[in-house]
Amino acid sequence: MRKLIVQQWVTADNLVADEDGGLGFVPGEPFSEKTQPAFKASVMGLVDSVDTMILGANTYAMAKDYWPHAEEQGEYGEKVNALTKFVASSKLEKAPWGDFPEATVTRDPAATVRELKEQGGKDLWLWGSLTLMRSLLDAGLVDEVRMMVAPVALGKGRRLFEDRRDLKPVEATAFENGVVILRYEVKN
Repeated sequence: MRKLIVQQWVTADNLVADEDGGLGFVPGEPFSEKTQPAFKASVMGLVDSVDTMILGANTYAMAKDYWPHAEEQGEYGEKVNALTKFVASSKLEKAPWGDFPEATVTRDPAATVRELKEQGGKDLWLWGSLTLMRSLLDAGLVDEVRMMVAPVALGKGRRLFEDRRDLKPVEATAFENGVVILRYEVKN
């Protein structure tokens, strides 16, 4: 069975967005030519382990105009753009992704994820999409949470978790760029 892996950038004090909803705390351009090789290998390892990306409507709206044209992202951008995509939205009718295949819009993301998990293929990747992540956690569909912890504390902003979650540590890796990747299995 395929797994649903959630990836979130977070601060050291467990915030996923600053007060205005931005990600200004993310340290620099994480996938440039200057990226530390070990960090890049970890990030590319995740991308190579998935074939489907799940996005919430807000994350899709922020990503759709940048990523299909992000040539400076190199191999990472190519792989992100090549993934099959699903967008959870109650309003969108279409979800174009530049010159790449259009994303499929789903009105029932929990049912879609359940169906996708039963199909063959690589794992599923939920990118950002905090509201969607929380609903899929509540539905018992998230298998792993991957936190990319930036070396900063904001004090105020939106928290990753709003309630108790029992997690099993899988990996903790610190990189020279100050980022620590924490991987947890979700105990459902």
